[in-house]
Amino acid sequence: MDTKGGRLRMVDSRVGSGAVALLLVLVLSGCSSLGPAPVYEGYGPAPAGYYRIRSGDTLYGIARRHKVGYQTLARWNQLGPPYRIYAGSLLRVKPPRGKGGATRRAGKRPPKTAKKTTRPSKAKATTTVKTPAAKSRRTAGKHPRAVAGLRWRWPLAGKVVQRFRSGDRTRQGIRIAGRPGQQVVAAEGGTVVYSGSGLKGYGNLIIVKHTNGYLSAYGFNRRLLVSEGVRVQRGQSVAEVGQASDGAYRLHFEVRRNGIPVNPLKYLP
Repeated sequence: MDTKGGRLRMVDSRVGSGAVALLLVLVLSGCSSLGPAPVYEGYGPAPAGYYRIRSGDTLYGIARRHKVGYQTLARWNQLGPPYRIYAGSLLRVKPPRGKGGATRRAGKRPPKTAKKTTRPSKAKATTTVKTPAAKSRRTAGKHPRAVAGLRWRWPLAGKVVQRFRSGDRTRQGIRIAGRPGQQVVAAEGGTVVYSGSGLKGYGNLIIVKHTNGYLSAYGFNRRLLVSEGVRVQRGQSVAEVGQASDGAYRLHFEVRRNGIPVNPLKYLP
């Protein structure tokens, strides 16, 4: 690791992925001059009106404890049969604003048990994601979208609900609105150097290393689909959309160059 000039540089490609992952964790968590990690919490206390799902929970059981029909609970959380829920995710247990609180008691077969998120799936299925309307995504400046042979694409089809702000430690990337279980794809090909939930503030996180000192990070996922050391292609599914600390389904997406956060909107088409 070279800290000359106050910057962290990428280690040699011959170093093992574990060492690279450690370096990236240091970079993303605010080592050296980069400042602290974002202050939002990926696994903090459940906000009012939500419940943090635990391993072994079922939608039916949660509904009974909160005295609401499980089908109503499913509707509030946009869940369809077989009503899969995931440990660590947030579940709305109070009616959304403007919705009535009257519910029906469940009399049908209980839904499936929540799946653990400790073991990322090895699935490497690809998916096609439509590029969001470019007009609403453009930012000032003429930064080239294809840099050093990289051809970036949107990691998720959705509205940008929070933009990058230089110098703001809580806005080192962008947030894109999504739907439960929507596929998150690699914005460019590279090697997965981190896949886990050990970095505070990012929830389940994927970090992909690209060429020429670039990396991309994908946070707030409810399920990870690739493991460390795997080579992913541009557009390959790497995770499923999860929830931010406010319960909304969001993807936190960052692009960094030599460890420095850059505005993703200047790279995306």
